[in-house]
Amino acid sequence: MGLTIAEKILLKHSGQKELGDFVYAKVDFCFGNDITAPLAVKEFLKAGFDSVFNPGKIGFVCDHFLPARDAKAANNAKFLKEFSRKFRIKHFYDINHCGVEHAFLLERGLVKPGDLVVGADSHTCTGGALGAFATGVGSTDLSAAMYTGFCWLKVPQTIKFVYKGKPGKWVGGKDLILATIGKIGVDGALYQVMEFCGPVIEKIGAEDRLAMSNMAIEAGGKAGIIAPDEITLSYLNKIAGIKLPVSYIKNLKSDRDAKYSRIVEIDVTNMEPQVACPHSPANVRPVSALKAVKLQQVIIGSCTNGRIGDLKIAAKIIKGKPIARGVRVVVIPATPDVYLQAEKEGLLKIFASAGCAVSSPTCGSCLGGHMGILDKGETAIATTNRNFIGRMGSPESFVYLSSPAVAAASAIKGRIAHPDEIR
Repeated sequence: MGLTIAEKILLKHSGQKELGDFVYAKVDFCFGNDITAPLAVKEFLKAGFDSVFNPGKIGFVCDHFLPARDAKAANNAKFLKEFSRKFRIKHFYDINHCGVEHAFLLERGLVKPGDLVVGADSHTCTGGALGAFATGVGSTDLSAAMYTGFCWLKVPQTIKFVYKGKPGKWVGGKDLILATIGKIGVDGALYQVMEFCGPVIEKIGAEDRLAMSNMAIEAGGKAGIIAPDEITLSYLNKIAGIKLPVSYIKNLKSDRDAKYSRIVEIDVTNMEPQVACPHSPANVRPVSALKAVKLQQVIIGSCTNGRIGDLKIAAKIIKGKPIARGVRVVVIPATPDVYLQAEKEGLLKIFASAGCAVSSPTCGSCLGGHMGILDKGETAIATTNRNFIGRMGSPESFVYLSSPAVAAASAIKGRIAHPDEIR
């Protein structure tokens, strides 16, 4: 019986000849952020560990509450900095040069095809778009991985998602994954790998793929993975300067006789941009059905859609037009490199001229931490990945999820809008 790409990666990292129900696998990189890593470090110290398995394969990314929103946030960053200094952790990042972890770590070249990556953050699955087995773990698991360099995993089954047809205008990776979650539900891939493939996936760019893998967890997925190809290799070279030969990824694909728990085919022909309505990523409707929804806030950014391609799409729609009166619009480039590129290409000027606030890289608004909190009764549309009750502030607020194109059009109209409405 053949193997899926996920099974191949786990088997290789286990050192075994065959996979069982569970695997004790060697990790290539493990990391946490300024919320989850302090918990892991405390467990590490409590257990009496006196060394780390490899200082160059551990990362701490202070991206959620920095610049520090309060004294506790400042203390967390200081705590991680001191631990990193003591154990010579190479990849400690705070305000000096830091970005949203699931975009930033890729730029640092720390996630590659075929890698096994574990992170104390559920959206670690983003790295699967590059052909890695990347998955979120708890802070205690991170603590153990920091010491041993290994992680226990139950070997997950895989669902194969095949995308066919020709998508409509403005439809990208965010729309594809929202449509998928809307189809199978928030537990439709519970502890399974979501393998994205088919003619549509083969044609879309790396950033669209990253948006899809990023939200695998919103369907309960353990990982969201795409077989690496020349698009993957080109992207890694562009953002991280990593040049890998095609031979490097030759066997990183599922065998023809691989076993899947099920196969789901999705025809995207004539699909229009998708929007997830409150209070679930699975409550998905086409944008044309939501034009009556008025907004008080728009967020363009996050680990899902804060890359340079996302900002280019938003700027193209916003250029030369004012933001609707009474609407707060916050644009958050995911990393310093994205910020600098956006400045170089004049995108930040476009946003600022239209009335947007441009932030330094942060996860703050996505999880209701800072940089865009909603009050009771307020409604936002965001390019983020979750819209649960209270996710962005008050439990009596409302969050809609969309692509950068829909978010930008909505910012101009002051209500949820199709990009084609903007002339």
